[in-house]
Amino acid sequence: MTNDWYARDCFKKIKAVFKAKGQSGNPPYGYRKSETDKNVWEIDEEAAKVVRRIFQLCIDGYGPQQIAKKLTADKILIPTAYSSIKGYANVKAPKDTTFWCDSTVVHILERMEYAGHTVNFKTSKKSYKNKKKVDNPRWEWQIFENTHPAIISQHDFDLVQELRKNKRRLQKHQEVNPFSGIVCCADCGQKLYLCRSYSLTAEQEHMKCSTYAKRREDCSAHFIRTSVLEQLVLAELRKVTAYVREHEEEFVELAIQNSKQKQSAELKAAKKRLDRSEKRVSELNKLFARLYEDNISGKISDEIFEMMSKNYEAEQKELKQIIPELSRFIKDGERKNADTAQFIGIVRKYSDIPKLTPEIMHEFIEKIVVHAPDKSSGHRTQQIDICFRFNVLTATVKADRAVYGKKRNAA
Repeated sequence: MTNDWYARDCFKKIKAVFKAKGQSGNPPYGYRKSETDKNVWEIDEEAAKVVRRIFQLCIDGYGPQQIAKKLTADKILIPTAYSSIKGYANVKAPKDTTFWCDSTVVHILERMEYAGHTVNFKTSKKSYKNKKKVDNPRWEWQIFENTHPAIISQHDFDLVQELRKNKRRLQKHQEVNPFSGIVCCADCGQKLYLCRSYSLTAEQEHMKCSTYAKRREDCSAHFIRTSVLEQLVLAELRKVTAYVREHEEEFVELAIQNSKQKQSAELKAAKKRLDRSEKRVSELNKLFARLYEDNISGKISDEIFEMMSKNYEAEQKELKQIIPELSRFIKDGERKNADTAQFIGIVRKYSDIPKLTPEIMHEFIEKIVVHAPDKSSGHRTQQIDICFRFNVLTATVKADRAVYGKKRNAA
């Protein structure tokens, strides 16, 4: 073993830069090669319409399986069949050309290429002997932004990724719970899940802590009715959006101040850790070179060289994962002006919010934290923290049983 890994790493980065200048290989479904320049991707509008529909269905609350069923029912050609018929790729069309799998839908929803970016080194081969491809960890990807026309806006792509983090499914009522995946317990941090059935009325549907459901001694129920939560969140959302429309400049100042107070300490710690990590990477590069020289000169045995180089490589791998994460965290923390502007842009999209939908929830709200009930006042009250996206603000409201009444005949 040698420190050739360092040379290979540099070569990969240089190769990626040149590769990003032109698009090699077959373009993904929704694109085609330009007739004038084979290294340029153009939007194939016929297929792009299907891609846009898939993303919009996801935003509307449908999961991959439901989307696949809709496309199959409408007899839309699957990507392989479409490429074969159009002559884009030398592949044999499958027998069933219109049967969509949910895995195909997931693959489309997760591709950054649809937002106009080139992603290299998503996979690699185990060795020159073993040609089998394996998925690389995300921190090894090389991402080049705005290299070709986007089919999906960055906002919609990011929104879909946020929705995909909180994977949800249609209930028996064929409705997606707008709170799915974003309501969590203040004590254990785990998600609250929806309790819904045909035997419960809309007023009786509720959410409770998943930890409590599995092991009652580890947490408390943190029970809250969805109808109450919807009233509280909707009222607060309307209040915030109305304030933004009427007092935009004041809101920007408050949002930036709130963000600075919340993240100043976190950013400072992250920058220190990033600086230490980068210095350590530089040290490891030198240590690898010395270790290799000592092994060649006979100062250390092959066994010691093997052991030490493995330790260095393990540390190097960990740092390679940490550094991009810290850099992104710092970049996101220092970009609050742009984030505030994006939040205001979302507010402008909605002149009115008649009801909560999965799309509205995930566009405006990062998470909702439900606290344990408090009965010290003589009646049940419960604190709810509504954390808006981009760290613009956190609103705290109270669910008071004296105001919202008592649940009837709950399961």
